[in-house]
Amino acid sequence: MKDTELIDGVDRAILDLLVEDGRRTMTEIADRVGLSPSAVKRRVDRLERVGVISGYTVLLDHGKLGTVLEAFVELRFAGDVKVETIAMAAASVAEAQEVFTVAGDPDALVRVRVTNVQHLRDVIDRLRRTGAVIGTKTLMVLGTWRRGD
Repeated sequence: MKDTELIDGVDRAILDLLVEDGRRTMTEIADRVGLSPSAVKRRVDRLERVGVISGYTVLLDHGKLGTVLEAFVELRFAGDVKVETIAMAAASVAEAQEVFTVAGDPDALVRVRVTNVQHLRDVIDRLRRTGAVIGTKTLMVLGTWRRGD
């Protein structure tokens, strides 16, 4: 049996608490799940070791950074373009936050963060000039719900 198959309800509660706030202390988590801090630390270490927890990140306040506009840009590519080519095309644009390669039409969704509509237009133009892009469609984000928010 694999370590990842041994995840129980306490592990899931620990994961939920870390997703909600990755800077929680082991003591704080321990109080919430009814274990000692050392037991929580051992569980977190195991979850990291087996790859269930693959890292920690920082959430930014984009309003304070000025990148208030978020959009998804659908990319359509000519012919049989490799997934690596799609990812590289988007990675060449600094405003690209994530790239999702998908089955069907479009070939990829690129999540971008920009300061205003003109900036978005510039980013779309740069994406179009990356090579094999034959078409785009842009969806502006009006609001976001995220699990754990």
